Amino acid sequence: MAAAAFHTAYEEAMARWPVPVERREVVTEFGTTRVNVCGAADGPPLVLLHGGGTTSATWYALAAALAPAHRLYAVDQMGAPGLSVPGGRTVRRPADLSDWLDGVLDGLGLASAALLGHSYGGWIALRHAVHSAEGDPAGSFPARGRVERLVLLDPTQCFASFRLSYLAHALPLFLRPGEPSARRLLEWEAHGEPPAPELVRLTGRGAVAFRDAKVVTGPRPDTGRLRGSGVPVLVLLAGRSRVHDVRRVAARARRALPDAVVTTVPGVSHHAMPDDPTGEVGRRVLSFLAAAPGAPATPPAAP
Repeated sequence: MAAAAFHTAYEEAMARWPVPVERREVVTEFGTTRVNVCGAADGPPLVLLHGGGTTSATWYALAAALAPAHRLYAVDQMGAPGLSVPGGRTVRRPADLSDWLDGVLDGLGLASAALLGHSYGGWIALRHAVHSAEGDPAGSFPARGRVERLVLLDPTQCFASFRLSYLAHALPLFLRPGEPSARRLLEWEAHGEPPAPELVRLTGRGAVAFRDAKVVTGPRPDTGRLRGSGVPVLVLLAGRSRVHDVRRVAARARRALPDAVVTTVPGVSHHAMPDDPTGEVGRRVLSFLAAAPGAPATPPAAP
């Protein structure tokens, strides 16, 4: 029953997408990964990695902004809420996540792509960029050929820790999973302005259907290995995020990645970043992706 309710909520959330979506099932050694594909058929590929507890359905608002210029591949993470089906090798360690994502890119026929990750998806994306910069052990790809550009939307556990107050508010969603717990967390974090009701419902039902799922995480990615790789990086932070101290994240991101563009979108909360309520997230991401390497990509903003 929980699985059926989750599938219904997933389809309701996907109905918000303003562009036609092609649904693909990509088989890897870890199972079958659901990828929602849309956008310009000949546009540069952009892979979207959602945050923890959500699914690829969350990208509907940014899809409207990015699809005219890019071919979008919105991926349901393996072993997490979504329509990806584990099978074969189990994702247990951070290195397994990189192997899984490599397998997804292979299955999509993408020798390289830009990565865009939100929250926990930002941690996966940054770690994969570091993995890519180390070079492919089989020699199939050059050192920086797999990740063309990297966009991190209010990434968690990359540069600073969670606020204790956020963890305290998130705990009920794990202890009493469901829509009420999801709504309370998202309303609090968004200062009373939660995401679309379909996304709140999907988060709550996902917490029930996937309550036994294990979050695969680890230490902060070793960004020193990414410096000098030539991969342009945008760290776009939520000005009203309650998840972490945004100023601390910005300062540490600038130290860790001196060549990155690190900027803040005022008035936007952490969970609202993919929902893009002001349109500013989409505009800044598009500007960064379109800029020539080394050129200014976004206007400066307060940290």
